Amino acid sequence: MGKPHPIELRVRVVAFVKDGNSHREASRHFRVSPRFVNNMIILERTSGSLTPPKQGHPPGGKLTAHSEWITERLAQNGDLTLDELCVELAERGVIVHRATVGRFLHQLGLSNKKKPHGQRAATARNRQST
Repeated sequence: MGKPHPIELRVRVVAFVKDGNSHREASRHFRVSPRFVNNMIILERTSGSLTPPKQGHPPGGKLTAHSEWITERLAQNGDLTLDELCVELAERGVIVHRATVGRFLHQLGLSNKKKPHGQRAATARNRQST
């Protein structure tokens, strides 16, 4: 997504339209799209300000509010799988995919190691011989 137009341009465009010029004249004069001019007029009427709104998603996600419960639950039972954690979250009214839970646990610094550190899973060749 591109950057918003500077506030000075926004003010000049709105002032140009308020002086009695049309939106299309303003768009030609300032070399912006007619939609931008329309949006600035609407923004100025509704909010009284021409500052651009924040871009992007708000910080956090579905699980941010439940981070304390998740860490406590994993402290009680560290053997929970992602699917079991998803089921328990669904009982609490939070419907999330297991990948979301996995990414959230990774952000908390919790790993999902299946073998203790330093031990590797057996290779296919070794599994067949035993």
